Amino acid sequence: MEYAVKMRGITQRFPLVLANDNVDFDVKKAEIHALVGENGAGKSTLMNILYGLYVPTAGDIEIFGKPVRMYNALDAIKNGIGMVHQHFMLIPRLCVAENVVLGMEPKKGLFFDRAEAVRRVEAVCREFSLTVDPCAKVADISLGMQQRVEIVKTLYRGADIIILDEPTAVLTPQEIDELGEILQKLKSMGKTVIIITHKLEEVKNFSDRITVLRQGKKVGTVHTADVSPAEITRMMVGKDVALGGNKVENDFDQTVLELKSISCKKGRQNVLQDISLSLKSGEILGISGIDGSGQTELAEVICGVREPSSGSVLYCGEDITCATVARRKQQGIAFIPQDRHKDGLILGLSVEDNLLLGQQRKGEYRASGKRLNRTAVRANALTQISDFDIRTPAETQAASTLSGGNQQKIVVAREISGEPQLIVADQPTRGIDVAAIAAIHNALTDKRNKGCSVVLVSLELDEILLLSDRIAVMNEGRIVGILNPAETTREEIGLMMLGGQRGGQT
Repeated sequence: MEYAVKMRGITQRFPLVLANDNVDFDVKKAEIHALVGENGAGKSTLMNILYGLYVPTAGDIEIFGKPVRMYNALDAIKNGIGMVHQHFMLIPRLCVAENVVLGMEPKKGLFFDRAEAVRRVEAVCREFSLTVDPCAKVADISLGMQQRVEIVKTLYRGADIIILDEPTAVLTPQEIDELGEILQKLKSMGKTVIIITHKLEEVKNFSDRITVLRQGKKVGTVHTADVSPAEITRMMVGKDVALGGNKVENDFDQTVLELKSISCKKGRQNVLQDISLSLKSGEILGISGIDGSGQTELAEVICGVREPSSGSVLYCGEDITCATVARRKQQGIAFIPQDRHKDGLILGLSVEDNLLLGQQRKGEYRASGKRLNRTAVRANALTQISDFDIRTPAETQAASTLSGGNQQKIVVAREISGEPQLIVADQPTRGIDVAAIAAIHNALTDKRNKGCSVVLVSLELDEILLLSDRIAVMNEGRIVGILNPAETTREEIGLMMLGGQRGGQT
């Protein structure tokens, strides 16, 4: 059996961190290989080495039997390797086609041939059944569409080995199925695919073999057909993990949130149209819809990030439609944003300072004058690092140096560690491992059990069904149905998300 990739004795040291510890990793030609492990296990680091973004401290790499030494991504591309990163590498002000061909632009004479770029991108999209608008500006398209653009960009470069880091994190179930078909087509064409993912169902459905890392070391490689999701989880975490939290029956009946005829525009587009909803204390309201249906805009209206064009927002009976984000936070509204890098963190600040953001004006964190009480700040950070198992060498470490999942845990820990009455969580478990997902589920349901209200926006239907007391389904900025999760199915919700028949009201 010919191997596309052989990595031997890969070790990668960073200051205070041993990211990869003598890792061996083999991938056969024309196979789909899943690389799994907890956040911070070293998966992305190992693949960044394969893609030339890091030069390993020790170890050797062979590509199709040829020893290689790669010092940058251009070296990797020359060796037939492409990578789609978890955090998108796109230029927002450029259009889709311009992003895809960047570095390999078609020319007409001395000038960029934009029409030819569009034609080439359309050809790749047709070949691999990917729907994107080559002329759309990246800044104006959804995260799900941006993910597809990244996949198209890699395919355009003709890579024989394609690394996908959390490729389905923002995709709907239908889009995930389509991606599975694309991966099988790539495999049939002789391409080799490596997937870094936390979604064990996709690991089982997509891959031929699985390699598990834990704390920088290789635990083992197994054939996918020979293991169950529970066995994969045990290899990753070292113990059994249950999702969904521990919801209990409660009798809280105070109306915490009311949206009355909310409409909202984004440019000339109506992103929310006549939304009316209510939410009681001790209730989790799941918001489901395909990416770009208005869920994020709805979350932003509730938190004050976005102003509605009409309608009103009532919180505990008070009209807060015009209240600032800071004012809403003071009143007990917590917000976990979809994009942790753009809206949730200041990456250059330390972990302890990111865990304080939004609370720095509280008396217990103030010293004399405008100075912070560093002892209290550090104590707060150490408590949250422990409670949420944030994997960091030190609380003073810059947030930018942590894995994506640990960055997400910083945001979640900060927002729900106080005493909020309402938590608005937009994709709170996107791109994180199963143990971290379980911790966040437990935290959200614990708050719910104590009377806190939760608005949960998620593209994960299984998560919506597990956690929600009611489910509001959105399509093109409208609520098309409110469902009881005990009386519906993934298929019914999926149909409604795509504009199918309206569900019953509950």
